Amino acid sequence: MDRNIGNVDKAIRITIGLVLIALVFVGPQSPWGWIGVPVILIAVFGWCPLYKILGISTCKRCKE
Repeated sequence: MDRNIGNVDKAIRITIGLVLIALVFVGPQSPWGWIGVPVILIAVFGWCPLYKILGISTCKRCKE
């Protein structure tokens, strides 16, 4: 698996993931907030399967 997520993309995904997970504990307390877990995992590993399918890469230092 080649990395295809850049640093800015990673930061945005982690922020969105944390906000989604916070929805489980604060606010509407919806179980839909657990969608944030795979979002954070994708950011941590630096590889997005949808980006791979679409041929997108936001990682400037990475080569495919």
